[in-house]
Amino acid sequence: MTYTVAQIAEALGAAAFGDLTLTIAGAAEPQDAGPQDMALAMSATYAARLSEGAAVVAMLAEGTDWQALGLQAAIMPARPRYAMSGVTAMLDRGQGFATGIHPSAIIDPTATIGAGVSIGPLAIISAGAVIGAGSIIGPHCFIGVDATLGEGAYLREQVSIGARVRVGARVIIQPGARIGGDGFSFVTAEPSTVESARRTLGDQGQAAAQPWIRIHSLGGISIGDDVEIGMGCTIDYGTIRDTKISNNTKLDNQVHMGHNVVIGDNCLICGQVGIAGSAVIGNNVVLGGQCGVNDNIFVGDGVIAGGGTKLMSNVPAGRTMLGYPATQMDKQVEQYKALRRLPRLLREVAELRKTVFKPGGDD
Repeated sequence: MTYTVAQIAEALGAAAFGDLTLTIAGAAEPQDAGPQDMALAMSATYAARLSEGAAVVAMLAEGTDWQALGLQAAIMPARPRYAMSGVTAMLDRGQGFATGIHPSAIIDPTATIGAGVSIGPLAIISAGAVIGAGSIIGPHCFIGVDATLGEGAYLREQVSIGARVRVGARVIIQPGARIGGDGFSFVTAEPSTVESARRTLGDQGQAAAQPWIRIHSLGGISIGDDVEIGMGCTIDYGTIRDTKISNNTKLDNQVHMGHNVVIGDNCLICGQVGIAGSAVIGNNVVLGGQCGVNDNIFVGDGVIAGGGTKLMSNVPAGRTMLGYPATQMDKQVEQYKALRRLPRLLREVAELRKTVFKPGGDD
């Protein structure tokens, strides 16, 4: 699939210059670009490498002298990185999943399959499942009993959707995601050492060792529209109510959501984040890679947590957090600076002690 420079510029709502009839078949970094690639050179650093490749068309920052760079045409969007979303959508060749049902797929006769669906080799669609129109179910996927997928759902290979999970429209789920495991929820017959330690922040009390008894997961999982779930994510059923992901939220690879977790609209949850049971995440929250969220706390709307942050208690809306335990980012940075100065401070104190308390000196 190819597009002219004029077609791309029109789709992006961007200004275009030069020969607008030139055709583009792909996108590349400047040093790797061929004659039919559009070089993405939206900064001075990337533009300087155009001479290393063979591109004749480039996407550039507004005001760049494209002719001086030896180009035949250029596209200059007002917000280049945002324009990349449109360019990559146009040029994405996909995974080659064709419409239709592969002969090796196993589909229960009580399942409902919408129009224009693609179901790949060795996929399993269980009893009562509903697959929305235009959905893609990749090879080796499993869809459980009474699960529901909205229109245009896109499941890559080896995705597992458990019984009674509800997935909205246009949801994208990457390879190996597992949605619908039982929650990690166990209890002892008498108050346990863990309960004592949590209450006292240390003392385990006199509780005897006891076996852990499982609390079964009766809740489901509800996933809104336009959600994306990365490779290797794991999402637990709710205990009584549903675990929930709201509209337009994006999960990176290897995110874990415990039972009863609720995530609001338009959140970004980056790689290897762990969210413990019954935590509630507000709208427009960003959790950097390897963040941890304690159980039974809330994180307010608009919170941003830097990578590796451990949120141990409730976080008010709008805060920017960092560290372990998390504090406001500016305060955490000041603490880091103070720690770096500590060895020098200790040396200075030691010198002062020698001066003040030198042998034979006055008291």
